[in-house]
Amino acid sequence: MRVRSICLLLICLLPLSLAQAGGPEQTLARLTEGLKVLAGDFEQKVYDANEQLREQSSGTLALSAPRQFRWEYRQPFEQLILADGNRVWVFDPDLEQVTVRQQGLEEQGNPLLALVDPDEMARQFQVTDGGQRDGLDWLVLTPRQTDGAQIESAWLGVADGELKRMHLEDQLGQRTEIAFSAWQRNPALAAGTFRFDPPPGVDVVGDMGEDAEVFPIAD
Repeated sequence: MRVRSICLLLICLLPLSLAQAGGPEQTLARLTEGLKVLAGDFEQKVYDANEQLREQSSGTLALSAPRQFRWEYRQPFEQLILADGNRVWVFDPDLEQVTVRQQGLEEQGNPLLALVDPDEMARQFQVTDGGQRDGLDWLVLTPRQTDGAQIESAWLGVADGELKRMHLEDQLGQRTEIAFSAWQRNPALAAGTFRFDPPPGVDVVGDMGEDAEVFPIAD
């Protein structure tokens, strides 16, 4: 399976409206006000520790606070990563296989929840001003606890009231760069956007676990 090891870290993306007054913590607190649902497009590049381009892909994403996300690769290969609030599903249509696990493991140190929860942001990350570069204003998120952290840092590049770029650096020196477009803030998403039912004949690998309450999409 074309497992993109860093992909679940990439589902932490919000179209940010960057206010210049106040410190970065105050800015982030203002950015998430009123945000419940988000959708957009992405283009992703992954570089190894030697700065060699290893992977290039594109697709769509959708997020709903506090625990649901849909990250769908369209090019060059189809793959769906979906969190329903209880489980994380990774579906590879070409292999007719889906892996599933409990969602909590993916959320440890994930900036996604921190961005939709100011208290979680303060607990997990130190937020600093990254200055200006490439016509963007940058904020830097650094994990407060390095033991078990999946990323070294996350850089958010903002311009014209939206998140334009995100750079993630992991513990192995791999860097992922994502460009965003076509943001929709609080759109009305189709029913079932954050629900996955394995198609007939598809192999399901992993731990389904016990049923638990799935977080609904906020109205």
